[in-house]
Amino acid sequence: MASIKEKLPKTVEKYETKDFTYLTDSLKGISKEAMELHFKLYNGYVMKTNQINQLLKEVDISTANHNYSDLRELLIEKSHNLNGVILHELFFSNLTDDETKPSEILKSVVERDFGSWDKYIENIKACAKASRAGWAISAYNFRDGKINNFAIDQHDLHMPAFVIPILIIDVWEHAHITDYGIDKPAYIDAIFENIDWHVVSRRLENQFSDLLSE
Repeated sequence: MASIKEKLPKTVEKYETKDFTYLTDSLKGISKEAMELHFKLYNGYVMKTNQINQLLKEVDISTANHNYSDLRELLIEKSHNLNGVILHELFFSNLTDDETKPSEILKSVVERDFGSWDKYIENIKACAKASRAGWAISAYNFRDGKINNFAIDQHDLHMPAFVIPILIIDVWEHAHITDYGIDKPAYIDAIFENIDWHVVSRRLENQFSDLLSE
């Protein structure tokens, strides 16, 4: 019989950049140049996260305090850079050049929580417009059992707890400036022409595994 230690999930000692180059020259309304610059930026977050993790192994924790300490600064920057990695990976992963449709489960939950599919799309687009430099996120909220939409500034400001992101939209200026300048609404419309609703549906349905197995 395997020990508890053997059953534990595998850990990652160093983050590796994931390959999303299949999106480089295929998305509607998003140029090859914009995607290549975006991937370069994402890779920078991966490298910086690894650097910070190494520094955290070496930092003197005996000097920790809430006013200023090397530990505090590293922890704050780790949140920023690690979220920069994770949110970009989730964002790239919910893009596709294929035509996709939401599952019946996703549609049913959306219609329950927002009244209609169109109202949901209107709401998440509005959240994307409301985010200053950051993200719009649709997430399953374990506290109320509903899909909630959030506007996230930076990578780590206004991040909700106890939620699972199912749809992530990057609305930093770097995401839209190449193709759309400061016309963020036009960029948001273009992104919604490329959403992989199969991925979004699976992310939600993974929270209902017991229900789906009945």
